[in-house]
Amino acid sequence: MIVTVLSNESLRPGASDLRIRADASARRPRAGQFAHIACGDALLLRRPISLCDEEAGVWRFVFEHKGPGTRYLAARKPGDTLDILGPLGRGFTCEPEDLPTLLVGGGIGVPPLLLAARRLAGTAHAVLGFRAASLAVLTDELASLCARTAFCSDDGSLGTRGFTDAVARRLLSETAYARVLACGPRPMLRAVAGAARAAGVPCEVSLEERMACGVGACLACACRVRAGAEETFRRVCLDGPVFDAETVVW
Repeated sequence: MIVTVLSNESLRPGASDLRIRADASARRPRAGQFAHIACGDALLLRRPISLCDEEAGVWRFVFEHKGPGTRYLAARKPGDTLDILGPLGRGFTCEPEDLPTLLVGGGIGVPPLLLAARRLAGTAHAVLGFRAASLAVLTDELASLCARTAFCSDDGSLGTRGFTDAVARRLLSETAYARVLACGPRPMLRAVAGAARAAGVPCEVSLEERMACGVGACLACACRVRAGAEETFRRVCLDGPVFDAETVVW
């Protein structure tokens, strides 16, 4: 679909907050899904960008400038148009339950959890980690949407000094949770999955792989998972990006 840019603001150096008006016929996105966005005539492949938030047909993307594709998106102005496929992929389970859900995000894995917190209607608890306070994004918004929020950073400049999995492990020992939803670097996801397993709590993780088509045809984003007693491959773009942590071969 062809969409119009409503706003495009800098959250901090190297990170943008882009909002677009989705077509009225577009499906309502789930937390954890992504959009595949064309980034100008010079780039053949679209770029997969996680959906950060959605309200009243306005889709929001928060992303870092890591290459020519995201730098192209960062340069778009209100009124510009973008060619978007989406929402794509399998999202998080976000139905409120009797027990709270624990959200665990690291770095640029934090933005997709904003929509999860919104869909969980203020019942979620969150652990959010960044390398430093200067690299943090969306902290106030997530704190306002969650019943409990803990922050941590590698250098101690934001919240507790240390890693998200250590804080998550502590919360899992103190509180009964319905599930854990995690998004961030793969080592963090592996550690959080281990903490959830030890606590006997189901865990869903959002994986990131390089994508080409974004719709499951090219197999470029295959990842290894367990299917029963055997290992096989699944497509992150179509079968994920959200997977049951117990099926992922780390």
